[in-house]
Amino acid sequence: MTVKDEVLKTLKNNRSRHISGEEISEKIGVSRAAVWKAVKALREEGYNIEAVTNKGYAMAESGQLVSEELLCRALGPKLKRNGVFCYDSTDSTNLQAKRLMLEGEIRHGSVVFANRQTAGRGRLGRSFNSPEQGIYVSIVVKPDFDMSKSVLVTVAAAVAVADAIEAVCGQDAGIKWVNDIYIGDLKVCGILTEAETDFETGIIDSLIIGIGVNTSTAGFPAELKKIAGCVNAEDARTKADLTARITENTLANVAEISEGGQPGFMARYRSKSILIGREIMVYKGIYREDPTSELGGIPARVEGIDDEGGLMVAYEDGKRETLTSGEVSIRL
Repeated sequence: MTVKDEVLKTLKNNRSRHISGEEISEKIGVSRAAVWKAVKALREEGYNIEAVTNKGYAMAESGQLVSEELLCRALGPKLKRNGVFCYDSTDSTNLQAKRLMLEGEIRHGSVVFANRQTAGRGRLGRSFNSPEQGIYVSIVVKPDFDMSKSVLVTVAAAVAVADAIEAVCGQDAGIKWVNDIYIGDLKVCGILTEAETDFETGIIDSLIIGIGVNTSTAGFPAELKKIAGCVNAEDARTKADLTARITENTLANVAEISEGGQPGFMARYRSKSILIGREIMVYKGIYREDPTSELGGIPARVEGIDDEGGLMVAYEDGKRETLTSGEVSIRL
C-alpha cells in the first residue's frame, strides 16, 4: 500500500476527529513531509481534506459521495449478498471487476461502484469522462443462456437505467440505440458491456455491465457540456437509491433472457427509443473521436428495432438493413 493510500485509510478511520501530521506519520511509519505530500496529492484527486492549525487533518464529511455502508443499505440484504465493492476512486469499475474476478471475489450479481473513475472507458476504446460525484457501477452477470442472446444484455441494462431514472429521479428518460440514455437532447448515461471468456473452453464465463450516470456536469469540459446532461441525484442517498434500482432492474431484465422467449423489456426498449421514425446519419467503421469528421455518413430513416436489438433502417435508395451494435455509430 502506498503512502497516499495509508494516509487516506488513516483519515477515513478517524473521520470523527482531526488527526495531526505527527500522529499520522507515527502510525504509518513515514515522515511528516511525506504525509503532507500525500495529503496534497489526495486533494488534487478531489478528496475534501481539512487542515486546521494545532489540530491537524480531517476528512470532511460529504453529502455527495456514496459510502459502502450507504450503498449496502440501499441494495438491501438480498442484493448485498452478491458482493458489494465500493471505492471513492478507481481507474475503471469494469477493470476493477476483472481484477476482483481473478481473485475469486466476484459472483453473479456482484456490484463494483466508484464515485470517480480516473480512466473510464466507452465503446471502441474511447475515454469516458468520469469526474467525482458521478455514478460509476459495474454489474457482473454469469449467463446461463445461449451466448447468441448476449447482445440483449446491453438492451436489458439500457431499459433498466431508463426505468430507474424515471422512478428515482422523476425524469423521463429515452434510449438512443444501442446503449445511451438521454433526457431531452442531452446524454446522461453510457453503458459498456464486456465479456470475460474462459481461455481453455472459449466459453463466455461472465459479462460485466459498466454503467456511468452523470449527476452533475460541473467537472465536464466546455465541449461536453453542449451534449451532456445530468439526472436529479446530487445527494449521496439518492445516488445510492438510483444505483440500487439500476442493479435490481438490470438483474431482473437479464433473468427474462434466461427464461427464454421474447423478453418483456423489449417492448419498453422500443417505446423509449428516441430514434424510431426519425431521420439519422449512419456512420460505419471505426473512428477515434467524431464520426462526422472521420467517416462518410449515410442518410437513413429508422423503421424499428428487431427482437435481437438490431436497428432496422431504410436508406434513400430504398435499400433496407438491420444494424447491429459494434459495426456502426449514429448521430442524429
